[in-house]
Order: sequence, then structure tokens, then C-alpha cells
Amino acid sequence: MSVEPYDLVIRGGRVVDGTGAAPYLADVGVRDGRIVAVGRVDGTGFREIDATGKIVTPGFVDVHTHYDGQITWENRLAPSSGHGVTTVVMGNCGVGFAPVRPGDHELVIKLMEGVEDIPDVVMAQGVPFNWESFPDYLDALDQRPSDIDFCAQLPHSPLRVFVMGERALSEHATAADRAEMRRLTAEAIDAGAFGVSSSRNLFHRFRSGTLAPSVNSAEEELLALAAGLRDAGAGVFQCNPVIDGEARDELALFERIIEASGRPLNFSLTWYPVRPQNWPEYVDALKDYAKRGVDIRGQFIPRPAGLLFGLDLSFHTFSLNPSYRAIEHLPLAEKVAAMRDPELRARLIAEEPEDPNPGFVAIAKLANNFVPLHDPVDYHAAGEMTAITAERLGIAEREVIYDELLKDDGRAILWWPAIMIADYLEMTVPLFDIDNAVIALGDGGAHYALLCDASYPSYMLTQRLGRDGLDLPALIRQMTSAPAASLGLDDRGIIAPGYKADLNVIDLDAMVLSRPTTKTDLPAGGKRLTQRATGYVATVVSGIVTYQHGEPTGALPGRLVRGAQPAPA
Repeated sequence: MSVEPYDLVIRGGRVVDGTGAAPYLADVGVRDGRIVAVGRVDGTGFREIDATGKIVTPGFVDVHTHYDGQITWENRLAPSSGHGVTTVVMGNCGVGFAPVRPGDHELVIKLMEGVEDIPDVVMAQGVPFNWESFPDYLDALDQRPSDIDFCAQLPHSPLRVFVMGERALSEHATAADRAEMRRLTAEAIDAGAFGVSSSRNLFHRFRSGTLAPSVNSAEEELLALAAGLRDAGAGVFQCNPVIDGEARDELALFERIIEASGRPLNFSLTWYPVRPQNWPEYVDALKDYAKRGVDIRGQFIPRPAGLLFGLDLSFHTFSLNPSYRAIEHLPLAEKVAAMRDPELRARLIAEEPEDPNPGFVAIAKLANNFVPLHDPVDYHAAGEMTAITAERLGIAEREVIYDELLKDDGRAILWWPAIMIADYLEMTVPLFDIDNAVIALGDGGAHYALLCDASYPSYMLTQRLGRDGLDLPALIRQMTSAPAASLGLDDRGIIAPGYKADLNVIDLDAMVLSRPTTKTDLPAGGKRLTQRATGYVATVVSGIVTYQHGEPTGALPGRLVRGAQPAPA
């Protein structure tokens, strides 16, 4: 009896299936975008990949990105798609580009510029705004092929502006405003939004320093959004909590939100120096929620959250100083030449940053404990911190930072971890054993010249695997089926018959994560960070090979995913 040919067969790999089960040797057969056979696959495929000595995993799922704009002007969701990610969820933190009235395009652009560090000229040229309502936006995205799948959430701040106009920047919502937000939330979910997102983070501001519209919204307004989810009977509430308040107050609010919505809630679990005691409270609450079956999940980044500083990037220690403002417009080579002048050097080291946005001033004042990034990158290289170098040389740390920034002809990149590296690694160990703690916060598509955390899957495979007892099956589960389940993407993240054929073939022994670099390829000549990893033999989306040995094949099988997807029968 002849066997119908498969579209793709991956042969002889060590399958790490995404469930947490032990790896096993097997072939994987794919047909019509689905996995149809796992084990010994007889017959042939129109395309075959020899995975001998390699691991085969489900495609990775990143549930916290900001590709809302990028997907409208290009067809590759890099850097995520270069690190084994096959599905992303955007529209987080209450910011995005829909719904929006024609007169408010500039306002939502300015908001994304301030919150997500995307230059306004990039968005003004790149985002077509061929939509008004959120369903219109999804219809526009339906026309966009991509290298990976993408999902959208309804962002609170544009929704607030859509309903309230200029009042959204300074006033509380009226009962009528809240009713309309509730209606539009349900409408968005019915059209295919995965949920609604909001932010209460005081760092989320316009470039001018004005708070994002969602930040000071009253609880009644958040509950109105939650009621919209209840009306639709679907969707997830995503929230970025306050950073200067008590964790117990935020947790109590989260519970009131899920009571009002009847739906899950995901929040950004981040460590901030202003409230270090909040972290253990959030972690203990997640453990308690897991025991009680309360559907609240914390999204956390698996390496220390931090910022990238450089002369070619958005910020560095001297970027907001008055004397630097006079040369910031110069080409990099001329800027470096000017900064080598001893007189300017002394003046810049002595000056303080000045800017109307207090968040940006706070970033520029982060003048301690930078880690110079080399190639390949080592995010655990605490011994090279600038504070240690300064003490060894007997000079001020600002002088060390200044000199480091000028290395590599001004292309040097310094990483500022928000917390001591060893401390953060220890703090996150318990999270890998909590079902409702989700690896995320890669922020791909945003902070183009400030962060490059979307590479975290490659970091996990090269620097976290095997550390603190984290084994391969658990790690793969935490980057595949676990995040997928947190948004109701139950059709992917597992290698088994019937599941979506999103797959990676990885040579673990050959994996190397390079340091971030910059390139100028955004609309209007905008600049962005990118980061490469070797070791990805192939990445497959819907049964089609999209990346081979780290290079794009040109195939664009990725599409907008509308709403939760059921597990195969």
C-alpha cells in the first residue's frame, strides 16, 4: 500500500515535543500545514530535512511584542523570527495604532515614540493607517503575509483617545465613555483580537513627559474593559502594573478585573529598584494562584531586564547632556572624533542630563555597572562591569563608560542590567516551576535602539540551559506550549499529530549568540538593533521552511491569527 507523499519530513531528530516529556528519536511528517505523523515515517516528503544529531522542537511563541507597526511596512518580524519564534502576540502595554480617527494619527505615533522608543518619522512614513476601527485594522493585517504568525490585542490608550478625543489626556472617563469602551472592546474581541491591554506604568509617557492616556485611568474604566471581555465571552486582559505602588494593591485589582471579566489576566512581572519588595510578593501570589486555579499569569524576562547604551543608539550616559546635544546630529565618525577631544571629554563627564521627560533623565543617569558586550555575547559576564574596571584603574566610573563608548569606532554597546546579574538569575529560578509564570517580555518591534531582548530564546538555549537544574524538556515547554496556552493558542506549541506544523530543527552544539549590532533599514532611514544566532538548522511555519541555517528562504506563510485556536481533536 503506497503512502501519500508528505509535504515535509524531518528525519531522525531528537524530538522535544513541548509537553515537558523526555526527548525521543523520531521522524516528523507534515502535510497541509499540520503535523500528521510522529515516529517512524514511511514514505517520502517533497522536502526532507536530516535532523540526525539535532533536536526538533515546536516553534517558539512570544506573547509580549510590539510588532503593531512593523507588520504594516515589512513582511519579516525580525529579530524574533531569527530566533526560532513562529508566533508573536502584539498590542501589549496599552499602546498600538488602532482604533484611531484620521485626526489622531500623530497622537498615537507620538505615544508609541515615547513608550516604545520608535522614532516618529519611521512610523509617519511606515504605518499606512488604512483603517479606523479595530476590526478595520485586523482586516488590513489580514492582507499582510509574514515570515511568522502574529496575533493582535486591543490597546487601551488608543481606545481611550478614540472614545474621548483630547479629553483622554487629562480627564476621567464618564459613564458614557466607559460604556462605549466596553462596547468597542467586545467588538474587537468578536473581530479576532486576543484581548485588551492596558498600562499603569509611570514610565509609559509621551516623549514630552506627558503620561500615556491609560496610566491614570480609574478602576471603573479598567472594569469596563473587563466587562467588554465578559460580553464577548473571550479574550485576555493584559496589564503593565504600577511600579511605585504596593504589589498587594495591584494583585487585589487584578482579582477584581478577572471577577468582572470572567477571563484570564496576564501581567508584566518586572523588578524595579523603587519597590524591590514587590517581586517576592508577586511570585508568592503566582504560586498561590497556581494552587487555587486562579487564571492570573505573570510574564517575565528570563535574563536581567536591561538597556543597551551606545553612541549609535537612543541613549547613553551623556546623550542628554547640553554639550552632547550640540554634536548629536553628526555622523558617527565625526561624533567620535569630537568626543576624543580632552576638553569636550571633561565637560561631558562633568555635566548632568537635561530633558522634559523624567523617565529619559532617569535612564541617562544610569551611570553604573555597565557590561561591555563582546562577540559572542555573554550576559553573565559580571566581572567586566564598568564599576569593577573603574575600581581597578582608580578612576571615576563615568570615565570608564566614556572610554568604552568610543571603542570599536563608536559602535561599542554597553548593557545596563537593572539588577545584579547573579541576583536576578537566582530570583527567577522558582518561576520555571510555576505553571502560571510565562517567559516573555521580548518586546520585539519596539525599543529599536534601546533593547534587543527578542533574542531571549537563543539566550536560554546557549546560557541558561542546564543552569540551576533547568533541563531541555522543561525549557522547551516554557517557550512553546506554556506561552501558547496563556493566550488560548492551543493548536500549536506541541509536536503531535493534528497540531500546527510550526517547528525548529536546532544544532545545540553549534549554537552561538552574537552581540547586538545596528543597521539602518527602517522607513525614513530609521535605525534598529538586530542580533543573530547560529545553530538554527531550519525554522518551519505552517509546514513551510522559512529560515535555513539562519537565513530567510523568502517564504512568507505567516498570517494574522484571529482569536483563540482550539487544540486538535
